[in-house]
Amino acid sequence: MTSPTLYRLLALSLLVPLLLLLSACGSQPSVLAHYGAPPPVKPMPIKVEPVALPDEVMPLLVYHQSLRRMTQGELLKELSGLLQQQRTPKVTLQTGMILMLTRGGGDLARAQGLFDGVAASNDPGSQGLRAFAQLLGSHCAEARRLYDQADRLSVQLKDTTKRTEQLSDTVEALKAIERGLPVRPANGANGAAAPGGR
Repeated sequence: MTSPTLYRLLALSLLVPLLLLLSACGSQPSVLAHYGAPPPVKPMPIKVEPVALPDEVMPLLVYHQSLRRMTQGELLKELSGLLQQQRTPKVTLQTGMILMLTRGGGDLARAQGLFDGVAASNDPGSQGLRAFAQLLGSHCAEARRLYDQADRLSVQLKDTTKRTEQLSDTVEALKAIERGLPVRPANGANGAAAPGGR
């Protein structure tokens, strides 16, 4: 046997087992095929119960109705008691409600300032009261506008009444002067006397 033939046989003898090994590896099932693909993971649904905020507005509406039945003295006494309490959003709104009804000098403006403060507050205690405070603040602003308009109309009415009285006095004075003037003779009497004098 020549050496090239020997080399070929040797190469084939080495190549055949290598090919058999490679084909055996290719025919083996994969690990994933043996165990199967894992099922997709679905997120567990979390049940969140809605948290009901306590109704903080209804007691304030009831409080406002009770204030409307009070006299001015009772309102001032209630106000004095509130001013001695700790300043919470609820107490602030109650104070503003009283100031809306006392209507002293600047009380409506003070009430509006209190309401606007609660409406703009970031205090967690104001959370359920902000919308109500905003409503009360708007009501105060409208009431102030109407009171200012009523004051302007009242001033205009007084001025008009004063001018009317002055004009009436002037007319009466002119009538009195007219009554005091001597009576003029009629034109017909003068015309009849002229021919007789010639």
